[in-house]
Amino acid sequence: MNWPPDWLPDRLANWRPTRPQVIVTTAAGVTLAVVTLIAVSLGSGGGEDGEVVAGTNTAQQTATAGRSRSPSQTPKFTGTATPTPAPNTQSAPPTSVPQPTPPPPPPRPTARLSQLFAWSGDDPRLIEVAMIPGSSDQAFVATQQEATIWKVSITSAHPPILVGDLSAYVGGGGNEEGLLSMAFSPNFASDGRLYVYYTRGSPQPTVLARFQVVNGVVDSGNQTIVIEVPDFASNHNGGRIVFGKDGMLFLSTGDGGGGGDPNENGQNVNTLLGKILRVNVTGQQTYTVPGDNPFVGANGLDEIWAFGFRNPWRMSMDSANGDMWVGDVGQSAWEEVGRAARGGNHGWDCYEGFTVFESNGCPVGGFVTPRAAYPHGGGRCSVTGGYVYRGNSIPSLRGWYVYGDYCSGEIWAVNTVGGDDPILLQDTSYSVSSFAELPGGEIAVLTFDGAVYNLVP
Repeated sequence: MNWPPDWLPDRLANWRPTRPQVIVTTAAGVTLAVVTLIAVSLGSGGGEDGEVVAGTNTAQQTATAGRSRSPSQTPKFTGTATPTPAPNTQSAPPTSVPQPTPPPPPPRPTARLSQLFAWSGDDPRLIEVAMIPGSSDQAFVATQQEATIWKVSITSAHPPILVGDLSAYVGGGGNEEGLLSMAFSPNFASDGRLYVYYTRGSPQPTVLARFQVVNGVVDSGNQTIVIEVPDFASNHNGGRIVFGKDGMLFLSTGDGGGGGDPNENGQNVNTLLGKILRVNVTGQQTYTVPGDNPFVGANGLDEIWAFGFRNPWRMSMDSANGDMWVGDVGQSAWEEVGRAARGGNHGWDCYEGFTVFESNGCPVGGFVTPRAAYPHGGGRCSVTGGYVYRGNSIPSLRGWYVYGDYCSGEIWAVNTVGGDDPILLQDTSYSVSSFAELPGGEIAVLTFDGAVYNLVP
């Protein structure tokens, strides 16, 4: 993510209420409409290299106006005489054919936030809520800066219990450093493995590591390093750990930092930076590379599953179909969300959203375009990817991808099917840091404000 400690006070000092424009843009980059939004909140945050962003959408439009018929489509009439009615008969007046009533449009999704639990710990920067496999109430919660792990009850049946302290391993004091993600093994009931992703401290590598959970407590004294990702700056570390339906571990990494991808890592398939990686860790001491990864036997690192990312801070899997959705934090103009593609080039640093960022050394075509992109303005600065909603409490939201903006606190949703415009679900004052999937497909919203919220009708 991008939460700059330096430039934001200057922006706040000069901030005036505005009516930011949301530009609705097609995948081809054609402006369809300009919609004025009223900015009602301004959160804190941003990026070391001046990143700030707003909410727009991408919709596909079929251009039909003014289209002429081809000869085969033009109605043809033959003959020259007008038929004469039969004697003693009268032509019946034409009768209108009843037209079927079009079905009403589906209801527009709406949702509000209800506090799931408050957080009274010393570090309010909640970074991950992971349900313990097999439990409908118990979860592990990770804090970013203190690098601690707590056991919580999402129904507040008991107060938080400290079960892990990884501060001996985690380093770096930047806004984008610390303990960044954690995930339980798909075979947790039998192997007790917990995977974590953290920064060791700039400019040292970022680390994917494994710990054992013994009798409900993280064995912090025994770490197994799985992957080290070389890094050169404190920002743009990614990153999220998720397991796919195939049991493989996916890890999102940033381009390494700086502004404008100075080392051109996003487009370089011979580095682990700016990528989504896919490895097999089940039953392995560290990991093996799945044989069906797209760069196995081709030019590029075997671990890479997709490339062309700037800072994919949060990604997730659609629990219904296994599709991967990513929120990729932009530079200084656009934020984007979209469905990731195996072996796909997702554009950075050739594109930022749908806009050309630079063209030197970029391929011609072949990019995976975002589902939605929104411009900076109105206090927006950094997208926080979420989840496709698959719950039952909000039927109108089912199948929509929910995401937010860290700075503005806005929470959006975009339909994963068709080209509907994104809709604003809530405009909050919270620093939206992450999302979590709860039992039954419900969605929780994590904040850096000492609380976790649930999306409810």
